Amino acid sequence: MSTAYVPTLDIRRFDTDRDNFVRELGQAYEQFGFCGISGHGLSAGLLDGVYDVFQRFFALPTDVKMQYHVPGGGGARGYTPFKVETAKDSQHPDLKEFWHIGREIPRDSKYADVMPPNLWPTEVEGFREFGYGLYEALDQLGARVLRALALYIGLPENWFDDKINFGNSILRPIHYPPIETEDVPNVRAGAHEDINFITLLIGASAAGLELLGKDGKWLPITTQGDAIVVNIGDMLQRLTNHVYPSTTHRVVNPKGDAARKPRYSIPFFLHPNPDFLIETLPSCITPDNPDRYPQPITAHDYLLERLREIRLI
Repeated sequence: MSTAYVPTLDIRRFDTDRDNFVRELGQAYEQFGFCGISGHGLSAGLLDGVYDVFQRFFALPTDVKMQYHVPGGGGARGYTPFKVETAKDSQHPDLKEFWHIGREIPRDSKYADVMPPNLWPTEVEGFREFGYGLYEALDQLGARVLRALALYIGLPENWFDDKINFGNSILRPIHYPPIETEDVPNVRAGAHEDINFITLLIGASAAGLELLGKDGKWLPITTQGDAIVVNIGDMLQRLTNHVYPSTTHRVVNPKGDAARKPRYSIPFFLHPNPDFLIETLPSCITPDNPDRYPQPITAHDYLLERLREIRLI
């Protein structure tokens, strides 16, 4: 895919060329809801270690992986098996299995009842070290992206900081197993929008990710080098009254030999704090863009509403 569609911007420019970076980033999100981010500082050692531990986990026998499945937990932590999650309005479940890592919080926190403790598979050495190391790195990178997005819509740079410091964010390593037949009705991930503020995706270097353009055509997205794809989720779309659009995207099945290979990707879903009230920002309401969401909702209630739609609870 041409970078004329979705640009990749170097986030180091936020420190060296702030005004232009903020403008270019904001315009990319207004147009596409997606942008590639380079210069993020995530080390090759961290990323290599992450892929190693996650691939070793997914290679374990199913009965071992199922020991980390939490029935009734909505997939909030631990393992979710193959063909469970189903895109909203889709007849067929997605062709994937995944793991969830959440924020480590004190168990006497006011959020403890909605943010359960993490599970850590003892069979895979280094899983916790690399998994939570990546969680923290993407949490910090996401906060930087949100600072630029805040400036673009006239908010103070640090406006989001205390709204996400206990965010119910999720790191989701995903394994799309090889597809053995050409005629499966399912796709690896059905057309959907993300629930959260922003999503940071590692693993878009493999073909399959596509976004739905405003012209109704699907555009394939692949990244160069170590760029991370960052897209807007529905909570931020709602907060900004669609100034920042949450764009429909999917992961399609590759053709031919590529279908016989597994695909791995690692999205980080950055959420606000569970009690954050998603209430339309006054600066995003204009005569041409009247308030679409006069009824505010907490982030946690909105999350539950959406998890029911995709059949995780």
